[in-house]
Amino acid sequence: MSTRARQKPAATDLKQERAIRTRTLILDAAARAFADKGYPATTILDVAELMGATKGAVYFHFANKNALAAAVTEEFYVRLRVMAQEVEDQALPPGAAVCELLTRTGVMFRDDQVIRAGARLQIEQSLIDADLPTPFLGYTEIVTGLLRAAATEGALPAGSDPEVIGRVLVSAFFGAQHMSWVMNNRADITQRVEEILATVLPGLPG
Repeated sequence: MSTRARQKPAATDLKQERAIRTRTLILDAAARAFADKGYPATTILDVAELMGATKGAVYFHFANKNALAAAVTEEFYVRLRVMAQEVEDQALPPGAAVCELLTRTGVMFRDDQVIRAGARLQIEQSLIDADLPTPFLGYTEIVTGLLRAAATEGALPAGSDPEVIGRVLVSAFFGAQHMSWVMNNRADITQRVEEILATVLPGLPG
């Protein structure tokens, strides 16, 4: 086998790695732009300038701004699922897991640019010409599943409905994070999460 033939797979792998890195940089820049400016005001040029590249580099990976928004939204849900799995891996009692899940979600909404962008794109999804997941459903199911387990263990007050509590918790959380964003750029979001948990689930460990 010639030297050129042996080198070809390595060169292909390097090219793929470079493409993955570039796509990640584009998504990070798009998330920053969407989080800061919103979908309508963000342009492909904004994204390119934030990552120090040309518009052509962005268009090579994404056909248009709709595709960028869809990719950022997809990454938003991926990160939430990964975080939920990390909480599950801690093997906490179900009640404590609910508290840990909401607390860590609050921190992500404060600190993670992709999560901040995803939250804003959820609000603006009627303006985005792309198929996006229905907001809140997956997260609500995760919370409700933990609450069902907590009820089975007797950690919830008698007569509690995990489905109702799950909906209330998720509604309260996403309302609180929105208010925290508008009023304080989410600086006080963890405090608001603590207040929600103490009010809705006062008997569970935080």
